[in-house]
Amino acid sequence: MALESGGRISLDDFRHVALDAVGSTNSECLARARQGDPGNLWVTAVRQTGGRGRRGRAWFSEPGNLYASLLLVDPAPVEHLHSLPLAVAVAVHRAIRQVMPPGAAPVEIKWPNDILIDGKKSCGILLEGELLADGRQALVIGCGVNIAVAPGEALYPVTSLQKEGASVSPDELFARLFLTMAETLSVWNRGAGIAGTIDQWRAAARGIGEAITVNLPDRSLSGRFAGIDDAGRLLLDTGSGTMQTIAAGDVFFG
Repeated sequence: MALESGGRISLDDFRHVALDAVGSTNSECLARARQGDPGNLWVTAVRQTGGRGRRGRAWFSEPGNLYASLLLVDPAPVEHLHSLPLAVAVAVHRAIRQVMPPGAAPVEIKWPNDILIDGKKSCGILLEGELLADGRQALVIGCGVNIAVAPGEALYPVTSLQKEGASVSPDELFARLFLTMAETLSVWNRGAGIAGTIDQWRAAARGIGEAITVNLPDRSLSGRFAGIDDAGRLLLDTGSGTMQTIAAGDVFFG
C-alpha cells in the first residue's frame, strides 16, 4: 500500500475503475492483481453476473445497488489482518449513515461486519485473499449495498436504503465510501491502529448485552453477546462462568 509520511495511506493513493457489467468485482480485482496491479484500486460495476457472498453463497446483483471492491496488496502484517474486517465495517457503516435522512431507523454493525438498518441487513461484505506468484499478498474487500432493491429470499431479514428512506444513487454512495474507507484504513494503519478501530466499531455495534446464537461450522452456541475483545473476537457469555471467544461465525439475535 502506498504510504504518506507517518506511515498512513492518503486519499490520493486510491484509484477507481468503473465497469458496466462484470462477473464479480472481487474476481476482477484479483485478476488485476495477478497481472501486477499495485493495489489501492477500487472496481465498481452497475451489475454483477456472478456475484458471491460468504461461504460461496450467490449474491443478488441487479442494477440500482452498489457493487464495489477494493484491491489491497500487502495491506498489513499477517498477524494484524484479522482486524481488517472490523475496519471495513466501520467505513461502510459511516458511508451508509451519512445518506440516511433525519429520524431514520438506526444504522448499526452486527459482528463482524454486517450493516443493519432497523435490525435488517442492508449490505454484504466479503474479504478474499490470494498469495500472488511474485510473493505479494492480494486482499480484496467486496461491498454490495442494497440501495434500490433487496433480495426476496435471504438468511436474515433484509432491507434497502430506499425502503428505509434514503434517496441516493450508487455513484453518490460510492463517493462517500471512497472517502470513509480511506479515512478508516488510515486510522487502522496496517493494524497498528486496531485500538482506535475497535473503539469506532463498538460505538456502532448492535446488540451488546442481548441474547444471541452463533452458528459455527460444526455446532451452535447460545448466550449473551458481551462485546468484542481487543483483537476483535466476539465474546459470548454462556452463563457457565467462562467467556467463549469466537473468531468467526454467523450471529443470530434472540
